[in-house]
Amino acid sequence: MHDKGPGFVHLRVRSAYSLLEGALPINLLAKLALADKQPALAICDNGNLFGAFEFCTKLSHEGIQPIIGMMLSVRMDDEEESFVEHRQQTIAFPSIALFVQNSEGYRNLIRLSSESFMEMKERETRLPYVSLKSLEEYSSGLIALTGGSDGPIDRALYNKNYKSARLYLEKLHSFYGNRLYLELQRHDLKKELECEPLLLEMAYETGIPLAATNDVFFPEQKDFEAHKALLCIAEGKILSDDDGRVSPEHYFKSREKICTLFKDLPEATANTVEIASRCSFFLEPSSPVLPNFFKNNLDENEELGIRAEKGLTGRLEMHDLAPGADKKKYLDRLKSELTIIERMRYSGYFLIVADFVGWAKKQSIPVGPGRGSGAGSLVAWSLGITELDPLRFGLLFERFLNPERVSMPDFDIDFCQNRRDEVISYVQERYGEERVAQIITFGTLQARAVLRDVGRVLAIPYREVDALCKLVPNNPANPVSLQQALKEEVDLRQACKFKPEIGKLLSIAQSLEGLYRHASTHAAGLVICRTALNDVVPLYRDQKSSLPMTQFNMKWVEQAGLVKFDFLGLKTLSIIKKTVDLLKNRSITLDMGILPLDDAKTYELFSSGETIGVFQVESSGMRDELKRMRPDRFEDIIA
Repeated sequence: MHDKGPGFVHLRVRSAYSLLEGALPINLLAKLALADKQPALAICDNGNLFGAFEFCTKLSHEGIQPIIGMMLSVRMDDEEESFVEHRQQTIAFPSIALFVQNSEGYRNLIRLSSESFMEMKERETRLPYVSLKSLEEYSSGLIALTGGSDGPIDRALYNKNYKSARLYLEKLHSFYGNRLYLELQRHDLKKELECEPLLLEMAYETGIPLAATNDVFFPEQKDFEAHKALLCIAEGKILSDDDGRVSPEHYFKSREKICTLFKDLPEATANTVEIASRCSFFLEPSSPVLPNFFKNNLDENEELGIRAEKGLTGRLEMHDLAPGADKKKYLDRLKSELTIIERMRYSGYFLIVADFVGWAKKQSIPVGPGRGSGAGSLVAWSLGITELDPLRFGLLFERFLNPERVSMPDFDIDFCQNRRDEVISYVQERYGEERVAQIITFGTLQARAVLRDVGRVLAIPYREVDALCKLVPNNPANPVSLQQALKEEVDLRQACKFKPEIGKLLSIAQSLEGLYRHASTHAAGLVICRTALNDVVPLYRDQKSSLPMTQFNMKWVEQAGLVKFDFLGLKTLSIIKKTVDLLKNRSITLDMGILPLDDAKTYELFSSGETIGVFQVESSGMRDELKRMRPDRFEDIIA
């Protein structure tokens, strides 16, 4: 078969980014495709593009053509109650598969995906979907498949709504023309067997081409039971309640197996190759694009220079010069930093950070003095971003920004945890709500959590599962995998030998460990875009969040050309603010900005090791080190 050409291209693969439904991490997808010498592969996750950038990067690196696709739920205008499925008290609308042909198609797909999530809050269902009107509006540059057994055509046929099935097909055909394919699947499901003759009849009557697909959820046939357990985790069921929506045939089949399965319809497999050849777009890393600080195109370099020089003058009037330094040394350092910032085109970045930090301070929102390599910038100190004179403490600007190692500057700004949201709201107002979003992050099924989830699904008593979980070492800084735990813990191995149900639990748990469990918000990351965000990246919003999130995580959002700003909520700042307010009630005024660094009692406290609750020095290791060191100057603390 390989000599005659590709024969078949997988178009319907759900990666692990189909949360608690797909069991295929992208690295594994690349390995499976390579092993079968597949020339192209499409990702087709449920309603989202979470994995699109990672997928494109990793598959193209292996010499495999990546195709960006997505399953999109659509509300058909005249749906009948019998046609809409109800699952777990939510309405499951039918879905179609869309694939990106070109850059216009990608922009349209991210708009559709973003819209489905952005409007979810105002709707009666907890699931994302789009209207037929949106589907038509954003149809250019996309190839469509009718969605198989979960699509509108199959669902209508299965429910004996033949008129509706024909109407839906006509609508989709009017949107996509010769970019529409009637999807045919063979997973040994009753629904497929009943619908196939009718689908073939429709295809030959209308001339709409067939496309054979394999809806892939897990790697191999032997992983079927583990996958059923994954679906039960998602739906809060036990394994014996399985509804049979997925069969053992939903695994990553070889091209040869698919071609054999559809040997009576060779045109249906050949059309998957045709679809792949019609898609010529994939995502590549973009250079960072900063938002414009000014709306009227004023010179940001000139503005930064003026503000930095004025700020430095004000600082030097209030603070003593660093030992051995004169004013000229400060001005030379400032000029040198400004030259590098201008050359690397980061003036706007400094102005933006200085703006929201300055706004927070004006609103009496506590802001941290600066942490990390950003404290090495004299420009940052001059602009009020940081509160540490880098010359006084010998801090190097090159650690923060170095023309020899081009990377985005990254200020970690601490805000009072209780008022951090006010600063984010200001940024939204300043740059436009459509240009500001938080960054998504994904929680995974880790060792102890996956044991508890699978234990519940297998209906194993909680007490037994809890005892088993306690045998897995708990180390949040360096999590232990189940495989490691089995190697190291004799009792865990013994439990598998003596109780078959425990062996089954551990086997399934190992298959699912590491898969994504849920999406949540990154603790600090925020992006600000020059244009509307959904022109650049797909957006996501869950029921709890007020602010949209990017569908790409921190690593891939930067690859897409967006610049990350860190807004950290620090409880310590909230406690300090409360303490200062309480002291004020006792007529004691404390200015945290001008505290002396030579207070003997403070160093006595450090030397005693009684520093629980003191930021950065509260761990047992740090407290032991302070007792041994007995610091008596700030340089000792730095060390």
